[in-house]
Parts: sequence; C-alpha cells; structure tokens
Amino acid sequence: MPVKQDDIGTILITRVMLAVVWMPAAAMGGTGEGHAQDAATWQERAVDYARIMSQVQWTPVAEGIPAHPRDGARHFEPGTTYTGVPYSNSGHDGRYIGFEIYLKTFLAAVENPESVLYTEDLRGQRRNSAGYYGMVCSSFTSYALQSAIMVPSRGHVPPHREGIEAVEPQSAQGARVGDVIFMPGHVEIVTGVTRNADGEVTDIRWEDSSPSTTRTRQGAPARFDDYLANRNASLYRITDHDAWRGRGKAEAHRFPDYEADSATPKINRVLLLDRGDWVPYRRGEPVRFNVMDRDGEGVESLVVKREGEVIETIELDGPGIVERDFKASGDYTAHCVMKDGTESQACEFSVCALESGPASETVVLGEPWTVEFDAENMDVVLVRIGSQGDVRSGEAYTAPRDIWLSDEDRRRGRLAIPADVLSATGQVAVFVWGENHYGRLRNRHSITVVE
Repeated sequence: MPVKQDDIGTILITRVMLAVVWMPAAAMGGTGEGHAQDAATWQERAVDYARIMSQVQWTPVAEGIPAHPRDGARHFEPGTTYTGVPYSNSGHDGRYIGFEIYLKTFLAAVENPESVLYTEDLRGQRRNSAGYYGMVCSSFTSYALQSAIMVPSRGHVPPHREGIEAVEPQSAQGARVGDVIFMPGHVEIVTGVTRNADGEVTDIRWEDSSPSTTRTRQGAPARFDDYLANRNASLYRITDHDAWRGRGKAEAHRFPDYEADSATPKINRVLLLDRGDWVPYRRGEPVRFNVMDRDGEGVESLVVKREGEVIETIELDGPGIVERDFKASGDYTAHCVMKDGTESQACEFSVCALESGPASETVVLGEPWTVEFDAENMDVVLVRIGSQGDVRSGEAYTAPRDIWLSDEDRRRGRLAIPADVLSATGQVAVFVWGENHYGRLRNRHSITVVE
C-alpha cells in the first residue's frame, strides 16, 4: 500500500529545484535555542545537522522503494513528495545515508528508476532493514551529534557511554537543544526550545527517525512531559562532547560531510548509476549505467574514464542500460556525448577493494586476537566489535566497541584487539569499514568466542 507522509509538525517546507531542501534550525519564536546558522556550539550544530536529514524533500519516480521494515505491502508512492530521509538500517548489503554515502548519492538514486532503491528490497536482512539507503533512529541522532559512526541507541547513554548524564528535572522545563531522549530500543533528539522572558519553556521540538521517514514533533511543555511518561522515556544531556564521541569525532574523518550534505546538488539528467552518483563500488561488482536522456537531446556515446584517461567509448542508439565490470581500482567518471557534439554532466564513482577478516574464526575469551585487512583506493578506518548479550532476554549487555585505526595499523595491515574487548562466549559480529572521498564500504564477519 502507498505510505503517507508522517506528521512533520508546524514547519512549512518549500520544494525547490530537485526537491532538496536544507535550512538552519528555524527560530521558534520568543527566546529560542538552536537556530544559529553559523553555530557557535556543538548543540546548535546538532540542530542544524539533524534538520539536514529531517527536512530534505524527495519524490520517488517509480514504484518499489520499501517504506516499512516489517510491512511488506508498504512502499513509497511515485510522484508523492516526502520530507525526511527514509527509514532503514541498510541491512547487510545497503548503506547508511550520511555515514556511508552522501545525502546527494541517495537523491541521485531517487531520480534513477533503475537504481538499487527501486530494485533492492532488504527487508528481513536485519530487524529494521527496508530500503538500500536509509537512516534509523540511532544513525539520525549520531549524525546530528557529530559522531563519525552510528552509535547504537543503547550506546548513547550510561553506562555504555561517557560524558552523558540524566537531566534534572526530567521534563520540558529541564530540556535543552541537543538533549537525547532515550527509551529501550529507541533514541530521539531535542532540536528546539523556546523560553519566555522569565526563562520558562513555552514550546519544545524533538525529532527522530521512525518508519517510514523522519518525524518532527512540537508543542507545549505538557505534551512533551506526557510523551516521556507514556513511553517510559528518559532525558539525557551530553556534558562532555569529546568524551561522548571518543576517537569517533566527525571532524576528524571524511564522513559525515555536513558541508556536502547541506548543499543542493545538481543531479545528472542524462545518465545515472545504479547506486546513484558520487559513490564507491567494490572491485568486480557490476556498475549499471542508466542512460536516460530525460530532456530528449539525443545521445551518441557513453565515455568511461579512469583517473582522467578514456578506457572505453560505447556507441549508443538511444537511452538504455549499459553494464560494465571494472577490474582495476581507481576513480572513474562516465559521461555521454550528445548528438550535437556536447558532453553531458559526468557521473563520478570509485572502484575499490576491501579485504578483511579475523586471523582466526575462533577466539579465546580473555586473550588478545587480531583482525587483518587490505584495501585498494580506500583507507581502512574502523573495526567494530559487535554488541554482546540481549537486554530483552535478561542477558548482560555490552555495547559495541569501536577501534579507530592509526596510520601504523594501516601500514601493518592488521589490528591487535585487546583481551578485554570480549565479555562473554558465543557468536560475535566484527565489522570493518574502509572509506575514500566518495563513501564507505563495510565488511561483516563472525567469530566464535570460547572459554
């Protein structure tokens, strides 16, 4: 069934150009917090960054984009404009918007009816998997809070994170912009607080990612207080931003790239890639060029370059799909030569290799172990040791452990994992990320932890 846009509060968004809209956090009247364009504090930046993702508009051009991870009948409706990025944890095969691809890569994929957004349905891969590109609650708040990687919802708060504490009072009157709303399995962020001349909160806005896109709620303090009470939610405040992020500071890494995500991109109208544009591919992975010629100018050939040198010119009879499998790593472009001899806008992509894995699939609890890796045309940047235990079943829970690599680690091609990272026996997931200037690729492995 088609999905309707969720309530987005009282914010009116004007659709411009390719339906890409970003604006600094809007002033809410009275003495507002969190609406400076040149934000002086990380809290003000958090508001602006959250609203890059919550206020962007996009319009599907075909059927097929999954709109809910647990309802196979729900899809985004072609021709309907939606506000906020779609909800999905990207499964095992897809990618997170903001952390693994640019926002403009998603927007380019929206304009290509043959892109992975329309052809790939990831429901069932993981609990909150839907479309190939998306965000979930924790990636939305992590992006806003300037983390270099998605922090799981429970990992936002104590005892799994430093530099954050419960707010007092647990009400709208105690809230500030940038505060985190946590409830088991879900996390949200406060993006607007209005106070009167006496300092009393008169209006509050909070946002999250939830099927099928992002949500913006806004209202009087009583509405916010009821929301916390009815959902058994708690309000937390980051008191030490650097401690909360650890080595995963956004400004120390290529992604997220807030400047790129906040800009209005020029989407190619002649050809697009199956993964959009400005995106990395794995070496040997097919690249599908959709020559669309949306303005009917007439196309003569498709020209592919690697590192600026032409490697193939493909004669064309008109619009259609061209598929190639590139064996050489590097940065590529593709453009069309039009009937009048002019060249179209070029698509940009990279071909990369990312090989990784634990040195042994069996690890002894309490002993150090090693992850090995090799990459071409990207840098290996992060190894994440997955969470252990399940709070829903009463097991002790250990949040994922992120280990950011040094230049020396990359030179050696291996990372020593400390003995204290693992807390229990059983199966544990290990993730390895590589990145370049077009995005990130992620490998997933599994180890068995034994006594």
